[in-house]
Amino acid sequence: MENRITPLWVTKDKTAALIDRAPWARVDDMPWREIAGGKEMVIRGGYRYLQVWKCVPSSPRHCPRTEGAGHCEQIHAEWFLPALCHPEKNPVHIEDLVLSSATGESVPVYVPNRGRGRAGRHMWVPAADCRIWRELTAQTASLPEAPPPEEDDVTTFAEQEIYRTCRAGEEGRHACDARPVRDLGQPTGGFTLDRLPTKRADRPMVITPVERAAAAAALGCPPWEVGPCSQCSQLMRRYGRDAAMTCDLCRIALNQGP
Repeated sequence: MENRITPLWVTKDKTAALIDRAPWARVDDMPWREIAGGKEMVIRGGYRYLQVWKCVPSSPRHCPRTEGAGHCEQIHAEWFLPALCHPEKNPVHIEDLVLSSATGESVPVYVPNRGRGRAGRHMWVPAADCRIWRELTAQTASLPEAPPPEEDDVTTFAEQEIYRTCRAGEEGRHACDARPVRDLGQPTGGFTLDRLPTKRADRPMVITPVERAAAAAALGCPPWEVGPCSQCSQLMRRYGRDAAMTCDLCRIALNQGP
């Protein structure tokens, strides 16, 4: 990264030390005969899609702020594995990632951790989702200049004796590797907005494709139904069936009157 070269590390191990130290992807442990035979390798971790939704009772997702205890009526944005998206996305193959990363259709993103634990997470994402994420979060750089050092980032050779008491195959669950699992597969990002972005005064009637796509995802409507509120210019469901001229907050203020 210091030489402006984007790495793509591939592993088959959930405990691999390279996970979240650089852009990475995890695949299944496949026999060499299947690989030589041309069997596609599905990415199990390291590639995600952005999901933006409004936290209301009709949403298929629970509220990350209340941990499912209620709905906050705000806008949430998080990164999910393809199988956990709504609707579910098709799996991505390592061959496709190699090609799309070269053409720019897939880009690496570094998301700082907003809670405890590691400093942040590296992932590969569609370029369109990256543009929406930057618009929502005002994040300008996709990768940090230098990842911060962490306690478990030192890789050494301990010169230990061969482990001769492996219990693999026995009844029950046995762990022979004490290294922590790094590829947890949980949603990450956890960005919340009180409301959708308000249009800037210098171009009040212009909506960029990125803004339209993000608003449509949050409102659950087609992109062509998105438009600015006639009062505050916030993006809302302005057109189509059962649409309105003003957003909910402005409508309440207008109904209350002076």
